[in-house]
Amino acid sequence: MKGAQERGEFVELTEDVSGSPYWNPDIAPTRVEDRKWGLFDIAALWISMSACIPTYMLASSLISEGMNWRQAVLTIFLGNVIILAPMILNAHAGTRYGIPFPVYCRPAFGVLGANIPALLRAFVACGWFGIQTWIGGWAIYKIFAIYFPSWEALPAFLGGINAAQLACFLFFWSINMLVIYKGIESIRILLDIKAPLLIVLGLALLAWAYRKAGGFGPILSQPSAFVPGGAKEGQFWAVFFPSLTGMIGFWATLSLNIPDFTRYARSQREQMIGQALGLPLTMALYSFIGVAVTSATIIIYGASIWDPVVLLTKFTNPAVLAVSLFALCLATLATNLAANVVSPANDFANLWPSRISFRTGGLITGVIGILIRPWKLVADPSGYIFTWLVGYSSLLGAIGGVLLSDYFLIRKTELNLPDLYKPEGEYSYFRGFNPVAVAALALGILPCVPGFLGTIQVAAVGPFWMNLYHYAWFVSFFISFSVYAGATKLASAGSPVPEGA
Repeated sequence: MKGAQERGEFVELTEDVSGSPYWNPDIAPTRVEDRKWGLFDIAALWISMSACIPTYMLASSLISEGMNWRQAVLTIFLGNVIILAPMILNAHAGTRYGIPFPVYCRPAFGVLGANIPALLRAFVACGWFGIQTWIGGWAIYKIFAIYFPSWEALPAFLGGINAAQLACFLFFWSINMLVIYKGIESIRILLDIKAPLLIVLGLALLAWAYRKAGGFGPILSQPSAFVPGGAKEGQFWAVFFPSLTGMIGFWATLSLNIPDFTRYARSQREQMIGQALGLPLTMALYSFIGVAVTSATIIIYGASIWDPVVLLTKFTNPAVLAVSLFALCLATLATNLAANVVSPANDFANLWPSRISFRTGGLITGVIGILIRPWKLVADPSGYIFTWLVGYSSLLGAIGGVLLSDYFLIRKTELNLPDLYKPEGEYSYFRGFNPVAVAALALGILPCVPGFLGTIQVAAVGPFWMNLYHYAWFVSFFISFSVYAGATKLASAGSPVPEGA
């Protein structure tokens, strides 16, 4: 390959493209000697991101919709097994070529068109960043409010929060910004520390609940949903499919931008096994811990306490509170940085490589995360799952369909690495945009729009579109995958897409 060389299973850039407007050091291909993430690091990435407060509370919305605890945990596990497939497939390009997600988008969408999926992914991450930062700040606030009860009486503003809550939110926000300033290697170290620690603390909490309650309580002993007002008997499938789509949507963002991490992997084998070991099992385990501990709180405190932050405020031992606060902040910090800052930082850098660095992109993410007022997004758990997660899953499914269709079906995993950074190279298409990819993306999203409008109640929508919306990720993925593959092969009939030079 001209301008690049094979080094085992890797392709390394040999041509100097640093003068290109589409290159900067942060989005340049990772050199082989800089690939330091082994199997443990990749598994720790997923264990660390999965062991967090949203995962702990994830089953609550499913149970409130009528599932029993087994159905809820199984749905979570199944959703993560499904999303693992595109996760591993998209990770391949990052490992082989050392490229981040926005550069991975360039072969399909064009060197400029790549900004479309990158920015769609980035803005979703900004929303998630705001949510996770709010959760971290909320944990700090609730623990300190035990010692400063006057905080609870402060007047609310900005849509429902008080000055102390805002201060805790901004404090936790600043910690996130400090770590991202230190760079990607500091995030790897943080994840490696958090992964075993949070598993141990989660199991310790589970053991405490079992011992304190003399069992796991009524939720785990009920054959049907414990929470009243859920789905009626015989309507399980009506709840299951939108719930499954929501669970897929939970990590649909990372299934796209996983090259941002696997570009540092030591081998394809380690990234695949690491992800398979780290993701589905941890998600199922932590959601089960959330269900079991909450079930026990019904016996211990006379009410179900789903929020682990609220639960920890029940403890009065200062040492327990200190350890708990540290654990919650570490859990949220590591998840937030890996899942919601690395990708948009690269995505914004890709928008204007000569002006926006990885650090600047991280700061942009942080500012947007404040402006969206995340405390409003998490106010309604049902809306959080069935509007937020399912809604954006349709966007991300369509992006994934185009990318996998292009990389595996059309190009057979062969990319022209130097041309990924050239304005007039193989991936320039029409003024930097590939119209086929943009059209396939739009056509994949389009069928999901009526259902989304009906869900947020801004339009009256028929049952067909509402039912179709329950499968949003699947619908958008397969339409975009098929349209892109068919249109590309039709357009290149007699003139195959080049497979490198």
